[in-house]
Amino acid sequence: MRSRSPLRSAAAGIIIAILAVLVLAADQLAKTAAIASLPAERVVPVIGEFLQFYLVRNPGAAFSLGESVTWLFTIALAVVACVIIYLGIRRVRSRLWAVVLGLLLGGVLGNLTDRLVREPGFPVGHVVDFISTPWMMPAIYNVADMFIVTMMISVALLVLFGLRLDGTRETRASRAAEADASDDVAAPYDPGTR
Repeated sequence: MRSRSPLRSAAAGIIIAILAVLVLAADQLAKTAAIASLPAERVVPVIGEFLQFYLVRNPGAAFSLGESVTWLFTIALAVVACVIIYLGIRRVRSRLWAVVLGLLLGGVLGNLTDRLVREPGFPVGHVVDFISTPWMMPAIYNVADMFIVTMMISVALLVLFGLRLDGTRETRASRAAEADASDDVAAPYDPGTR
């Protein structure tokens, strides 16, 4: 069942590209402003403990895990970006999927850019983190991280609610029909049965 007419591949790709560029630009501008105006590793209260700025350069992943294998994160981010671009070109026909993947790609590219161009250098650059919300979690993060986390949750919800990349909805009836079709194809022909 399709709720709206599907997007053409070019339209899905354009939506993904525009959103990715907007998120990438917002992330890099915010990081540049943070570097220019915030003291390193000192709490700057914005709204008490609700929102603080704390500028750090993170060589690892979330919670600074894997600091000695920064290059692995660069490869992982590049692979994720390539998968999203492939899906956008070849498979996505749903507006909602295009929006979610575009915003996710922008977040991935934001942190990948740091890995490629920031100190100490390619491909082990440190990600600039500066947003702290101690009431919510002990992590320090950035604009790209916000899009990565929220869009990964969105991907999980889209899958959970059965919205496919092509815009069709997976229902119990469609799953049963697909299972029956695959059983018919997989069953070998026995000439002794009629």
